[in-house]
Amino acid sequence: MTASPERGKRTLVTGVIGSDTHIVGNRILSMALEDAGYHVVTLGALTPAEDFIKAAIETAADGIMVSSLYGQGELDCRGFRDLCVEAGLQNILLYVGGNLVVGKQNWDGVEQRFLEMGFDRAFPPGTRTDAVIQLLNEDFAKREADVGAEAR
Repeated sequence: MTASPERGKRTLVTGVIGSDTHIVGNRILSMALEDAGYHVVTLGALTPAEDFIKAAIETAADGIMVSSLYGQGELDCRGFRDLCVEAGLQNILLYVGGNLVVGKQNWDGVEQRFLEMGFDRAFPPGTRTDAVIQLLNEDFAKREADVGAEAR
């Protein structure tokens, strides 16, 4: 996958939130994002929500991608968008993915809860990296188009 010059300038912060140590999927995603031309700041496992925000500020990130596999993502991610807004990152792109809740729950309901929490997208376990990258490219392109329309 080749990167356009615009995409090559995008910075993303990735990490595994809360008390979760499941890092393999997050590392695979980070490598795929780098291959697609993104600059990736990888925080690793056991990352508090506040550390995502600090890293996004320090690196002038365009997006934050939160991973959780141990089922407590819903608890760990509550208030995440509010923390972004408080830090002046109200327009940052927020993605979350993994095994976000305990037990087998209807994905549509899980996804809706995360969207209501302020995430731009939520991905179920097993989502392919190319699907994430495609949607990421589309979301950034839409934001650029919206900014261009507002400027006119």
